[in-house]
Amino acid sequence: ARMTTYKTGAPTSVRAHADKFTIAVDSRDIGLTAFVDHDDQRIFHHTEVGDDYAGRGLATILVGEALATTRSAGKRIVPVCELVANYLDKHPDFGDIVDPATDDTEQFVRAAVRPG
Repeated sequence: ARMTTYKTGAPTSVRAHADKFTIAVDSRDIGLTAFVDHDDQRIFHHTEVGDDYAGRGLATILVGEALATTRSAGKRIVPVCELVANYLDKHPDFGDIVDPATDDTEQFVRAAVRPG
């Protein structure tokens, strides 16, 4: 896990899991960005940050770390999640490893992510 501090000075850490990255503030998980891997693509399909923490730039830290880790893993990024797509619009340095989301992508995500 990599530690960074955000606007309030509270320590944040982003951790990788099998199907998501989580962000914690003061060691409490408060957000996640979920993905499914499909061959060499990592499809990001959902991002959320707790309401108490909205608007503080935490989703940006989370998505930034998740995409940097994805690049290190040699995967390509497929932004189904609007928040990830917006991040990529503002950070064109990831452009070389971004694939557009297609109908096939969305079907793959639906099949892979069964409502719990």
